[in-house]
Amino acid sequence: MSARDDGQIRQLPFAGVELGGTKCIATLAHGPGAVLDQRTIPTTHPDETLPAIAGILHKWRLDGGFRALGIASFGPIELRPASERYGQILRTNKPGWSGTDVLHCLSASFDVPTGFDTDVNGAALAEIRWGCAQGLDDFAYVTVGTGVGVGLIVHGRPTRGIGHSEIGHLRVPRTPGDTHRSVCRFHEDCVEGLASGTALKARLGEQRVRDIAPDDPVWTAIVDALAAMCHDLVCTTGPHRIAIGGGVVSSQAHLLGRIEARLVDSVNGYIDLPDSGDFIVQPELGVLAGPLGSIALAANAAELAGA
Repeated sequence: MSARDDGQIRQLPFAGVELGGTKCIATLAHGPGAVLDQRTIPTTHPDETLPAIAGILHKWRLDGGFRALGIASFGPIELRPASERYGQILRTNKPGWSGTDVLHCLSASFDVPTGFDTDVNGAALAEIRWGCAQGLDDFAYVTVGTGVGVGLIVHGRPTRGIGHSEIGHLRVPRTPGDTHRSVCRFHEDCVEGLASGTALKARLGEQRVRDIAPDDPVWTAIVDALAAMCHDLVCTTGPHRIAIGGGVVSSQAHLLGRIEARLVDSVNGYIDLPDSGDFIVQPELGVLAGPLGSIALAANAAELAGA
């Protein structure tokens, strides 16, 4: 490749795909300040959704191309390259998606570096690159919506092992007197089962979340479960900052302060936490954290490939 060709490639934007449980967002961008195109595709069946996404990517390639591709997917997904299931969605509650080879379906036609990770790890990397975690190598991004997902970055990289982090399924102590049934079909006392948006709706019955006052007792169990999760994060990987977003928390401004206060009580002086207001924060990128997560994965892949 000539120096000129290399320079031209480096001027190209990145393409990214965020696959969510209800919708997928395809983004063509250089970064948060330069989003060139963005398309939303309903998450229905893989035979419908993935060809629609691939069609958008092919159009972008024909219209000028892209430097690298990032795929940030709902999970669980297989991230071990040595596994025969690498790139696939594993056991999921989303009908028809278990065993889907997302990585191959979306990347095989494009001869560009490709990054692949969970949607929450992608969002965490986007916050590190452009948002509230700039300059940090140890960071946790939490989203509390339909479920509870955590993107966990340790020493600058998403955690790996037998699988990606599933911190939403950490088992935590119940608030004394809390007898509401967990909405997680696997665990009776995990964070997602007790404190997700789905769990909150189950606790409320016919009441609407937006009608619940900040001092309503229903928030106590939510705060306790999320604070217990943060306690576990502090005592294991020790992130310098924890960003908590998603529909449940972003619509209730009082929750972050309550979670941090409960965390301080729980740690009980054993570990020195950063100053109040600077440790548990809102994601700076807001609703763009997810779509920009796929762009961050693409940018990282290009840098690793020297492209």
